[in-house]
Amino acid sequence: MAVIKDVDHGTAKLMPDVDRPRAWLLTVDGAPQSYVDLDAPTHLEFEYAQRLAHVIDTTDDPDRPLDVTHLGGGALTLPRYVAATRPGSRQDVVEADRGLLELVTERLPLPADSGITVHGADARQWLEAAAPDSTDVLVADVFGGSRVPAHLTSVAYARAADRVLRAGGVYAANLADGAPFGFLRSQLATFAEVFGQVALIAEPTVLRGRRFGNAVLVASHEEIEVDALARRAAGDVFPARVEHGAALRLFIGDAKPVRDEDAVASPEPPDGAFGIG
Repeated sequence: MAVIKDVDHGTAKLMPDVDRPRAWLLTVDGAPQSYVDLDAPTHLEFEYAQRLAHVIDTTDDPDRPLDVTHLGGGALTLPRYVAATRPGSRQDVVEADRGLLELVTERLPLPADSGITVHGADARQWLEAAAPDSTDVLVADVFGGSRVPAHLTSVAYARAADRVLRAGGVYAANLADGAPFGFLRSQLATFAEVFGQVALIAEPTVLRGRRFGNAVLVASHEEIEVDALARRAAGDVFPARVEHGAALRLFIGDAKPVRDEDAVASPEPPDGAFGIG
């Protein structure tokens, strides 16, 4: 039976999957946020979650525990994945919607030994107060409804992210846009100003402007494992491409980095782009 609850930033709905006995889809105001299978934490239903997982999987030795910070909680899908694939990892999850956190941790509880700590806080404020050089991977999947909040799109935000990453650390963000890609191009320009290496993972139909969709931005000061990412992304059910180097610079074009005073939220998805039930 579906669970519906008013949370801090909308109405959350947990809907059971009839084909998987302990799997749930989380939506907020009709926008899909997360899918989690409590019996199979490595099962990632959403394509963008698979691509974020590829970034984590190709970071450092695949058997080494990581310190991972997640901005945006949802149903804690990726933290559960990391806990299962890299036992012993320490993870912080930062979610501004405390009502949503309460719903998820009550209805979809974490294993006692998961190594996951949840924090009810604004993502940027938490980053700016966090210890420097304290995390190996920083994952940003923050949406207010269906839009990335403006204060998580600027150079100042990118510098705050850089500050908490250790040397060789990796930043990965789930973004959404469509042609002519004003938001996505500006985000790539923004992170290219702070980080030495930037890459983008997206389906060809999205990159060609045929539909609005998700794209994963990857940034680091060390060389990004582009070949390994490309192999994994190409093997997905919905294959994606990894853009970097000259091709990515061409895509960015004349886009300028975003300053706090000019920051805007990501565009509203067109009707039907992501909506479910």
